[in-house]
Amino acid sequence: MEYVRAFLVGGILCLIGQILIDKTKITPARILVSYVVAGVILGGLGIYEHIVQWGGAGATVPLTGFGYNLAKGVKEAVREDGIWGAFMGGLKSGSGGIAAAIVFGYLAALLFDPKDKS
Repeated sequence: MEYVRAFLVGGILCLIGQILIDKTKITPARILVSYVVAGVILGGLGIYEHIVQWGGAGATVPLTGFGYNLAKGVKEAVREDGIWGAFMGGLKSGSGGIAAAIVFGYLAALLFDPKDKS
């Protein structure tokens, strides 16, 4: 049942993104940024925690999960270090994802031949 819930949550997030791409003029990049911001806002308000508890990896793997992870890290760091935690917590909690994106992006650029669209 855990896999079904993860599939449902991840699928709904993808469905919303696809509808936004198909039915609006919002660019995919702005949709991706909106997902991260939505994850930060919902995580900061404590709403996304319930989605994560129910949907598991279906909620933590997409970009909303990255935003949630940033908000969670900031909350924990502020609790421990005060206001300075607001500047450090997000980077500390998201550093694994950021490092993976940089490393795998670099590897993809080495393995494949990136070109401009023109």
